[in-house]
Amino acid sequence: MPSSSLVGQLNLPNSLSIVRIGAAPILVVLLLSPGRGLSVISAVIFALVCVTDWLDGYLARKKGIITSLGKFLDPLADKILITTAFIMLIPLGRVPAWIVALMIGREIAVTGLRAIASDIGVIIGASRMGKYKTIAQIFCLVPLIVNYKFYGIDFHALGTAFLLIAFVLTMWSGMDYFIKFFRTHPLQSD
Repeated sequence: MPSSSLVGQLNLPNSLSIVRIGAAPILVVLLLSPGRGLSVISAVIFALVCVTDWLDGYLARKKGIITSLGKFLDPLADKILITTAFIMLIPLGRVPAWIVALMIGREIAVTGLRAIASDIGVIIGASRMGKYKTIAQIFCLVPLIVNYKFYGIDFHALGTAFLLIAFVLTMWSGMDYFIKFFRTHPLQSD
Protein backbone atom coordinates (compact mmCIF):
# COMPACT_ATOMS: atom_id res chain seq x y z
CA MET A 1 0.00 0.00 0.00
CA PRO A 2 2.01 2.96 -1.25
CA SER A 3 -0.22 5.57 0.35
CA SER A 4 0.29 4.18 3.86
CA SER A 5 4.06 4.07 3.40
CA LEU A 6 4.01 7.68 2.22
CA VAL A 7 1.89 8.69 5.20
CA GLY A 8 4.37 6.86 7.44
CA GLN A 9 7.14 9.06 6.07
CA LEU A 10 5.35 12.29 7.00
CA ASN A 11 7.29 12.77 10.22
CA LEU A 12 8.44 16.01 11.89
CA PRO A 13 11.66 16.42 9.84
CA ASN A 14 9.78 15.91 6.57
CA SER A 15 7.03 18.27 7.73
CA LEU A 16 9.68 20.95 8.32
CA SER A 17 10.85 20.49 4.73
CA ILE A 18 7.27 20.95 3.58
CA VAL A 19 7.09 24.17 5.63
CA ARG A 20 10.12 25.48 3.70
CA ILE A 21 8.39 24.68 0.41
CA GLY A 22 5.22 26.40 1.63
CA ALA A 23 7.19 29.47 2.68
CA ALA A 24 8.31 30.15 -0.91
CA PRO A 25 4.94 31.53 -2.12
CA ILE A 26 4.69 33.64 1.04
CA LEU A 27 8.11 35.08 0.24
CA VAL A 28 6.94 35.84 -3.31
CA VAL A 29 3.99 37.84 -2.02
CA LEU A 30 6.08 39.70 0.56
CA LEU A 31 8.74 40.62 -2.00
CA LEU A 32 6.35 41.87 -4.68
CA SER A 33 6.69 45.46 -3.48
CA PRO A 34 8.62 45.59 -0.21
CA GLY A 35 9.44 48.76 1.63
CA ARG A 36 11.74 49.00 4.63
CA GLY A 37 9.41 47.26 7.09
CA LEU A 38 8.27 44.51 4.73
CA SER A 39 11.87 43.82 3.72
CA VAL A 40 12.84 43.23 7.34
CA ILE A 41 9.78 41.02 7.92
CA SER A 42 10.63 39.05 4.76
CA ALA A 43 14.24 38.60 5.88
CA VAL A 44 13.19 37.41 9.35
CA ILE A 45 10.72 34.90 7.91
CA PHE A 46 13.31 33.70 5.39
CA ALA A 47 15.97 33.29 8.11
CA LEU A 48 13.59 31.45 10.47
CA VAL A 49 12.46 29.11 7.72
CA CYS A 50 16.10 28.45 6.75
CA VAL A 51 16.79 27.32 10.32
CA THR A 52 14.37 24.44 9.68
CA ASP A 53 16.89 23.12 7.12
CA TRP A 54 19.35 22.44 9.92
CA LEU A 55 16.62 21.34 12.33
CA ASP A 56 15.03 18.75 10.06
CA GLY A 57 18.39 17.08 9.39
CA TYR A 58 19.29 17.13 13.06
CA LEU A 59 15.96 15.60 14.11
CA ALA A 60 16.04 12.95 11.38
CA ARG A 61 19.53 11.80 12.41
CA LYS A 62 18.89 12.02 16.16
CA LYS A 63 15.60 10.11 16.02
CA GLY A 64 16.80 7.71 13.32
CA ILE A 65 13.93 8.62 11.00
CA ILE A 66 15.75 9.23 7.75
CA THR A 67 13.33 8.42 4.93
CA SER A 68 13.35 8.31 1.15
CA LEU A 69 10.80 11.11 1.16
CA GLY A 70 13.07 13.19 3.39
CA LYS A 71 16.07 12.61 1.13
CA PHE A 72 13.94 13.97 -1.71
CA LEU A 73 12.15 16.81 0.12
CA ASP A 74 15.10 18.34 2.00
CA PRO A 75 17.21 19.39 -1.00
CA LEU A 76 14.08 20.22 -3.01
CA ALA A 77 12.84 22.55 -0.25
CA ASP A 78 16.23 24.29 -0.12
CA LYS A 79 16.32 24.80 -3.87
CA ILE A 80 12.73 26.07 -4.06
CA LEU A 81 13.14 28.53 -1.18
CA ILE A 82 16.57 29.85 -2.15
CA THR A 83 15.91 30.15 -5.89
CA THR A 84 12.58 31.85 -5.16
CA ALA A 85 14.35 34.44 -3.02
CA PHE A 86 17.04 35.05 -5.64
CA ILE A 87 14.51 35.36 -8.47
CA MET A 88 12.32 37.78 -6.51
CA LEU A 89 15.33 40.02 -5.80
CA ILE A 90 16.16 40.48 -9.51
CA PRO A 91 13.35 42.92 -10.41
CA LEU A 92 14.01 44.79 -7.16
CA GLY A 93 17.55 45.48 -8.42
CA ARG A 94 19.12 43.72 -5.44
CA VAL A 95 20.96 40.98 -7.37
CA PRO A 96 22.29 40.79 -10.93
CA ALA A 97 20.20 38.49 -13.14
CA TRP A 98 23.30 36.87 -14.66
CA ILE A 99 24.52 35.68 -11.26
CA VAL A 100 21.12 34.21 -10.44
CA ALA A 101 20.93 32.54 -13.87
CA LEU A 102 24.33 30.90 -13.43
CA MET A 103 23.54 29.79 -9.89
CA ILE A 104 20.21 28.26 -10.91
CA GLY A 105 21.91 26.69 -13.94
CA ARG A 106 24.38 25.06 -11.56
CA GLU A 107 21.50 23.62 -9.52
CA ILE A 108 19.86 22.21 -12.65
CA ALA A 109 23.16 20.75 -13.89
CA VAL A 110 23.94 19.05 -10.57
CA THR A 111 20.39 17.68 -10.39
CA GLY A 112 20.84 16.31 -13.91
CA LEU A 113 24.17 14.76 -12.95
CA ARG A 114 22.50 13.11 -9.95
CA ALA A 115 19.80 11.69 -12.25
CA ILE A 116 22.44 10.28 -14.63
CA ALA A 117 24.39 8.84 -11.71
CA SER A 118 21.25 7.29 -10.23
CA ASP A 119 20.53 5.66 -13.58
CA ILE A 120 23.85 3.78 -13.34
CA GLY A 121 23.31 2.96 -9.66
CA VAL A 122 25.48 5.70 -8.17
CA ILE A 123 24.10 7.93 -5.43
CA ILE A 124 25.65 11.39 -5.23
CA GLY A 125 25.04 12.80 -1.78
CA ALA A 126 25.47 16.37 -0.71
CA SER A 127 29.12 17.29 -0.42
CA ARG A 128 30.57 19.40 2.36
CA MET A 129 31.28 22.13 -0.18
CA GLY A 130 27.66 21.93 -1.35
CA LYS A 131 26.54 22.48 2.23
CA TYR A 132 28.87 25.48 2.55
CA LYS A 133 27.36 26.81 -0.68
CA THR A 134 23.86 26.64 0.80
CA ILE A 135 24.98 28.38 4.00
CA ALA A 136 26.71 31.11 1.98
CA GLN A 137 23.59 31.62 -0.13
CA ILE A 138 21.46 32.01 3.00
CA PHE A 139 24.00 34.43 4.51
CA CYS A 140 23.90 36.59 1.39
CA LEU A 141 20.15 36.46 0.95
CA VAL A 142 19.19 37.66 4.43
CA PRO A 143 20.92 41.07 4.11
CA LEU A 144 19.93 41.35 0.43
CA ILE A 145 16.30 40.87 1.43
CA VAL A 146 16.69 43.51 4.18
CA ASN A 147 18.43 45.75 1.60
CA TYR A 148 18.12 49.07 3.44
CA LYS A 149 20.47 50.79 5.88
CA PHE A 150 19.70 50.18 9.54
CA TYR A 151 21.78 51.32 12.52
CA GLY A 152 24.55 52.47 10.18
CA ILE A 153 24.80 49.07 8.47
CA ASP A 154 24.36 49.01 4.70
CA PHE A 155 22.61 45.65 4.36
CA HIS A 156 22.67 45.77 0.57
CA ALA A 157 26.46 46.21 0.51
CA LEU A 158 26.87 43.46 3.11
CA GLY A 159 24.63 41.11 1.12
CA THR A 160 26.49 41.90 -2.09
CA ALA A 161 29.82 41.00 -0.48
CA PHE A 162 28.34 37.70 0.75
CA LEU A 163 26.81 37.18 -2.71
CA LEU A 164 30.26 37.15 -4.29
CA ILE A 165 31.38 34.48 -1.82
CA ALA A 166 28.18 32.49 -2.39
CA PHE A 167 28.61 32.75 -6.16
CA VAL A 168 32.18 31.44 -6.05
CA LEU A 169 31.21 28.56 -3.72
CA THR A 170 28.19 27.74 -5.88
CA MET A 171 30.21 27.49 -9.08
CA TRP A 172 33.13 25.74 -7.39
CA SER A 173 30.96 23.13 -5.69
CA GLY A 174 29.12 22.49 -8.95
CA MET A 175 32.39 21.87 -10.79
CA ASP A 176 33.54 19.69 -7.89
CA TYR A 177 30.51 17.37 -8.28
CA PHE A 178 31.23 16.92 -11.99
CA ILE A 179 35.00 16.44 -11.59
CA LYS A 180 34.59 13.84 -8.83
CA PHE A 181 31.89 11.98 -10.75
CA PHE A 182 33.77 11.82 -14.05
CA ARG A 183 37.03 10.83 -12.33
CA THR A 184 35.35 7.79 -10.83
CA HIS A 185 32.92 7.10 -13.69
CA PRO A 186 34.57 8.07 -16.99
CA LEU A 187 32.35 8.35 -20.05
CA GLN A 188 32.20 5.17 -22.06
CA SER A 189 31.33 5.02 -25.72
CA ASP A 190 28.33 2.90 -26.69
